[in-house]
Amino acid sequence: MAQIFLLAEEIYNKIAAGEVIERPASIVKELIENSIDAGSTKISVVLTDGGIGSIMVKDNGDGISYDDVDRAFLRHATSKLRNERDLLQITTLGFRGEALASIAAVSEITLRTSDNEHGIGVQAKVSAGKLLEKTEIGFARGTEILVERLFHSLPARLKYFKSVENELGHIIDYVNRLSFAHPAIAFVLENNGRELLRTAGDGKLIHVIAAVYGNFAASKMRAIEIESIDYEIEGYTSTIEITRASRNYMTVLINNRYIKNFLLQRAILNGYNDLLMVNRYPVTVINIKMDPSIVDINVHPAKLEAKFSKEQELFELIETGVRKALLTEGQIPTPLNKEIIYRYKEQDTVSQLAVDLVAEPNFAHLSNEAIAVEPPTDIKINESGKLPYIEPIAQIFGTYILAQNDDGLYLIDQHAAHERINYELNLAKITNCELEIAELLVPISIDYPADEITKLQSRANELAHLGLELEQFGAQTLLVRTVPSWIPKGEEQLYIESVLQSVIAENPVNLLELNRDLVAGASCKASIKANQAISTQEMLSLINRLRETTNPYTCPHGRPITILISKYELEKMFKRVT
Repeated sequence: MAQIFLLAEEIYNKIAAGEVIERPASIVKELIENSIDAGSTKISVVLTDGGIGSIMVKDNGDGISYDDVDRAFLRHATSKLRNERDLLQITTLGFRGEALASIAAVSEITLRTSDNEHGIGVQAKVSAGKLLEKTEIGFARGTEILVERLFHSLPARLKYFKSVENELGHIIDYVNRLSFAHPAIAFVLENNGRELLRTAGDGKLIHVIAAVYGNFAASKMRAIEIESIDYEIEGYTSTIEITRASRNYMTVLINNRYIKNFLLQRAILNGYNDLLMVNRYPVTVINIKMDPSIVDINVHPAKLEAKFSKEQELFELIETGVRKALLTEGQIPTPLNKEIIYRYKEQDTVSQLAVDLVAEPNFAHLSNEAIAVEPPTDIKINESGKLPYIEPIAQIFGTYILAQNDDGLYLIDQHAAHERINYELNLAKITNCELEIAELLVPISIDYPADEITKLQSRANELAHLGLELEQFGAQTLLVRTVPSWIPKGEEQLYIESVLQSVIAENPVNLLELNRDLVAGASCKASIKANQAISTQEMLSLINRLRETTNPYTCPHGRPITILISKYELEKMFKRVT
């Protein structure tokens, strides 16, 4: 008897729909992308119950002709690809011809559209993938698609939906990303009659960032603009005053298409290097323009992933662009700003607000009214990226240097400042071609399989440049006789194993990345401590040495070194200004 059968059309359509339509956000994504490809300048999304109830997407784009409506809901029907060669030059967001067919397979759709300026359009109703009716109506140029009864024929799929809030969150997230990618399009998002997003569509990305994250966050963004022969990168990234607890606020766009790519996110974080605290992430929106032929976005049904050539070149360009944007202007945070209130809401505890204020270090006893003061717009910016010239006044609590200049009052964490100075001195030592080597009194033995021993021996010269002199001792043992002289006592084995594991994995040995924690640890131990009295002359020396560092704003662990309370903020607290 035959054991292999062809699936019925309605079954394989539902299976295929599952590849593209996972939840209401998937429908919103596909419909908006079709609207963008249609040349729309205005797109509105109206939801009920987070899209579980219904989804309506309306645009003012090209529209669909009366004759094309029948084909629009067939699988692999598309206006965007003609031949195999077009796959190498994809410039549209959609191209597979799966979106409408997949949505129609698991829902009921009402389509209203017009492709002309005469007010003549067509209305079509589709259910379970079947066109039920098509009639001529009066309708302005553009398209409106209403999706209802999602997964009504697949009740098991509905069980996987979480709360309305969760499903709505996914939609908000993706509409935000699309608005970043297309600042010249005016987006409106509503749910149950409540407006959640409105962008101006004036082409200015910073205005979209303000609409999504708020005016204060937008005021703390720094422009990124850098290019190479293959890539052109534009966008914004936040100063160290604006950080979040997850990577979700890092948006990477490739030719105006939102993608998920851990490598490119890592490049952004590398640009911050040691400016960020552990487990804190920046708010970033960057758009990478490149020839479509060097990127493949046809690697996932949802088209959220991409592969491209010359990854290392792009990685280094992003890292350089972010670093340049951050260090061309001052990065001294002010404690009296709305970001503190934002973080209070994020943490949702008054005690956490107090901890944050003290830890930065800020003033824990300030009133909520004082904390909420809007930062002045006329504070001088230090264009060189260096610490401004300031005069030490006193040491307080045996820990902080109090200093001043015409801009206001500065609090400097003496330990963090000295730690930064020592950190950069140690980094200079390990990146110097004349690396100082220390011979170990007792060689450290490392055991590896024979194949890995062979690989390490083949790269002995490279390891020698990193301060490691190897000697084979038996078939599976290496003796390490030297390490860089700056390695803290007791941490030699950690350094050795970190380097050797990178070599075994055939990864490039990035000395700065590899040694950051070790260098930071050594710098911390050698730095002046809290509750240690220092003279005014020592304070001045510390400040002057801090000014000569490449990053005078954070310690190697990402904590702020200096806090500025501006003259304006002081006058505001004393009610001298309004």
